[in-house]
This record gives sequence, C-alpha cells and structure tokens, in this order.
Amino acid sequence: MGRDQWKSQMGFLLAAVGSAIGLGNIWRFSYMAYSYGGGAFLIPYLTALFTAGIPLLILEFAVGHERIGSAPLAYAKIKRGWEWLGWWAVIFVMFGIVLYYMVIVAWCLDFFIYSFNFSWGNDPDTFFFKDFLRLSDSPFRLGGLRPPIVLALAVIWFVNWAIVFRGVRRGIESANKIFMPLLFILTAILVVWALSLKGAALGIEAYLRPDFSRLADPQVWIDAYSQIFFTLSLGFGIMIAYASYLPPKANITRNALLTAGINSGYSVMAGFGVFAVLGFMASSQGKPISDVVSQSIGLAFVAYPKAVSLMPGGEIFGAIFFLCLVVAGLSSSISIIEAFISAMIDKFGFDRKRLITLVSILGFLGSLVFTSRAGLLWLDIVDHALTHYGLVVVGIGESVLVGWVFDVARLRKHLNSISSIGLGPVWDYIIKYFIPLVLGGILLADVLSEVKRPYGGYPWLALLLIGCNWIFLTLMGAIAISKRKWRTSYFLSAK
Repeated sequence: MGRDQWKSQMGFLLAAVGSAIGLGNIWRFSYMAYSYGGGAFLIPYLTALFTAGIPLLILEFAVGHERIGSAPLAYAKIKRGWEWLGWWAVIFVMFGIVLYYMVIVAWCLDFFIYSFNFSWGNDPDTFFFKDFLRLSDSPFRLGGLRPPIVLALAVIWFVNWAIVFRGVRRGIESANKIFMPLLFILTAILVVWALSLKGAALGIEAYLRPDFSRLADPQVWIDAYSQIFFTLSLGFGIMIAYASYLPPKANITRNALLTAGINSGYSVMAGFGVFAVLGFMASSQGKPISDVVSQSIGLAFVAYPKAVSLMPGGEIFGAIFFLCLVVAGLSSSISIIEAFISAMIDKFGFDRKRLITLVSILGFLGSLVFTSRAGLLWLDIVDHALTHYGLVVVGIGESVLVGWVFDVARLRKHLNSISSIGLGPVWDYIIKYFIPLVLGGILLADVLSEVKRPYGGYPWLALLLIGCNWIFLTLMGAIAISKRKWRTSYFLSAK
C-alpha cells in the first residue's frame, strides 16, 4: 500500500501552520517580547527566524520530501546508523511533550466552561493553584488525580484520536481546514475587542516600547533562537513527516517561508490582544502594567481570568480566548501524534486505526501523572528536560547529518528543481556551521546555568529521577526500535 498524500498543497500548508501555531504563540511570545525589550526584541527574534528557523524548516521539509519518509525512515535512508535520532525525536515528543501538552489543553477546555459563570471568583490565583490544581509542595507528593482535569483530558484525547484515526486526507487535512480559519477569526475578534478597551494603549505601549539596552544581554539572543526553534516545531519530526506526504512536485521553499511567516505574524498579532487586555486590567485597578503581567502559565490562567471578570461582556471574551487556546492546542497535538504514527507505519506496516487507538489509550494513561496534584511540577521538569536538551540535541544532530553526512548540495539542487524560490550556497553554510554552533551555544549555556543552580529550585534528585530519566528512557527506546528489522519496502526505496 502506498503512502498517504495531501489532497492539496494548501492542505499541507494549513497543517504545517497548525503544527507551528500552538499555545506558546499566544502567551509565551508576548511575555518574552515584554521582558526582553519590547519592540527591540523583534531584532533578535527576526534574526533568529531568518538565520536558523527558516533554514532549518526548509531542511526538514526537504529531507521528508526528498527521502519520502517519516523522520526515522528519512534518516535511515541517509545513513542507517542515524535512524535512532529520528526515533528519539518522535518518541520523546509522543511519550513526553504531548502527554503534558494534552493536560494544558484540558485546562483550557475546563476554563472555557468556567468562563461562562466566572467560576474562578475574585481570586483567580488562589482558584487556579489551590482549588483547580490543588498543587502539591513537592514533585514527590503526587496526591490524587484531579477529576475535572481527567475528564477534560479524556475529551481532548478522544478528539485527537478521532482526527488522526481518519488519516492524513480525511482526518488531519480536513480538521486543519476548519481549525486554522476558526483560530484566525477568533483571534481577530479578540484583538479588535481588546484594542477597543479603556487602557488598551497602556498595554500596547508596554508590549512594544523598545529598550535597545536589553540587546546587550546574551540571554535575550539565546531565548530568541530558542523561541524560534520551538515555535516552528523543529526537531519534533513533524515537518519531516508532513512533507513526506507531498506529491513529487511541491513548492517546498515557498511553503517554508509561508509557514514561518504566518506563524510569526500570528504571534505578533496575538500579542496585541494579550497586552491590550493587560493594559485594560492595569487601568481598571489603578496599577502599573508590571503588576498585572504574569509569566507563561499564570498569564493565561490567572491574569486573563481576572481581566475578563472586569470587562463588560467578559464571559463571551473569556470563552473565545480559551476556545482559541483549545483550537491552537489541538492543531499542534494532532501533528505530534501523526509524526509518531507515521514512523511506526513506515517501519512496521501497522494498521493505522489499530495503532492510533492503542497509542491514544497509552497516551491518556501516561498523561494522568500530570493531572495529579504534583502535575504542574512534573510538567515543568519534563518540559525543561525535553525542550532544552532533547530538542536541541536533535536539531544539532539533523544539521550534522544533512550538512556533513549527506550531500547538502544535492538536497539544495532537489529543492531548487521544484521550488519557485531558489536557494544559494549560503544555505549550505548555515546548515553545516551556523545552526550547530548556535544550538550548541544554547545547550552549553543551559548546562552551565544548571551546574551553578538546579533548574527552578527543584531538588537535584527530582531533576535526575524525572527529567534526566525521561531523556534516558526515551533514548534507550529509540535505540532499541532502530535495531529492529524493517518490515516494509519503504526503506528499500532509498534514492
């Protein structure tokens, strides 16, 4: 049986954009811009986008399309001994990142329901951490599971199962043709509504006010490159799998530029909505903007609930906001699952429907640890380990594999033969030298930082048993699967 294909390149583009745009586009980018120099942050952000994000995205699209396979298959076709790298990416993303990502989407679904009657009351901070999460004081004190989160989690996993079960064309492509227009429409409504609020200008000023002195801080540049790397789903194996479903004639370079541009444009647009609301909140309470800005999770589940409680029509605004988060989360989570499903079918020829059913059941069970009272603490530790070490190592590995083991000039020739925008030799040098050096610098900076002080103030034992073991076990699983014999003919079709 042949590999599935997209019905159209527009379907592929919507799926790629859907994978790239996730929860972090709405709250993480906005907070980083505010913290790292406002409008001045766009300088390192755009530098990172054009010198690393887009070149690496083009690489992943090109590898998947030219080698015609998921990440493990594509890497194996380049060099058999590198197959493990592809498996490690799809395994720790599937049985790591997506497990806790689903729980965050479940929180958003719960808060979507809570928005209609402001269930969080007058103190969203206490409600979120003490009533909703009932947060434990230690990663080793799991406590019981939180029923509202478990129920929402079951719904989110069911929706993911139902979409991926139907395949690339009837499932993922059809879903993204609904999800992405819906997400853009809902976000546009939020931004326009937010900009009309009293005090919105105060928030926009805080969001964009340039502080060029921050550009002298190396951490700003490191975080800008990290944000670009993670927001484009690079190192996940997703873009490689998605590109493998394209027909022989596909405008790879243009699609990569569109994916990156739409993703970054959406982040900037969403930021206007986020900070307009925070400006309204500061104005309403007579506080400086710095007193109402919360980092990451707190921005979505504490600051925003407080803000919508203060505004006229806040119930509808809050419902639209959390619905945006649910849609953004679903469009990303289905792509993560598909990267793993694609790899397993490529190697073992499993039946898609049986495989996705088994994977969804195992995924739901694996997610339950993050619904415990210590769930947020586990989420923080696992997320840090996998995104700051796992994804960065995969990014370095794929740059070395394509730049030094494979003939990168051959890959560029393939790209130029099917794309409307040609690439020059500069792309080769970026892949071979620049990206490995930048990602290596990020990795080294993280290691040195953690040697001085354990991440998040957690006990070393927790970081080792939870974070490091998660990396080690997924790596061992990847090596074990890579040693198994290929049961399909896909591997034999290497060019």
